[in-house]
Amino acid sequence: MAAGIKINGVAHVILRVNRVAECIAFYDRLMPFLGLRAVERSDDFVYYVGGRTAVGIRRASPEYAGVDHVEAGPGLDHLCFRARLREDVDRVHEFLVEIGADIVRPPEDGPWAPGYYSTSFRDPEGIRLELNHVPGVGLLAEGAAFTPAPDHPVTGRPRDP
Repeated sequence: MAAGIKINGVAHVILRVNRVAECIAFYDRLMPFLGLRAVERSDDFVYYVGGRTAVGIRRASPEYAGVDHVEAGPGLDHLCFRARLREDVDRVHEFLVEIGADIVRPPEDGPWAPGYYSTSFRDPEGIRLELNHVPGVGLLAEGAAFTPAPDHPVTGRPRDP
């Protein structure tokens, strides 16, 4: 078997949406705040690039026009962006509140990795987005361990026993 490679990150993700005008308006505000800019644009597709990644918003195929995004169904659960600083999570949350975004969870410490701090929100299509900060090398640190935290729901509040 041939030796493996080391990838250089995730190049891009394309989100298919039905509410294309609403989503493009939302992402046209969010992406520049996160340091990404649109490099391609049409009525049905926008491609944002920055921070060593890209995000595309594309109209769903017509046969899926009436289909809603289901987070727990097959496909994308959520998309998480990585912040360089913990304070950036707070700044993005403040921005999201200003633009009236659907906040799922305000900034809080999470159980998933040492120092995990995040906020999550939904776009107009209902796709959950997250911004997190994990200090240092995160889970690659000596002795660090991933905690799946199945009792820590999307809303960030522990479930009642």
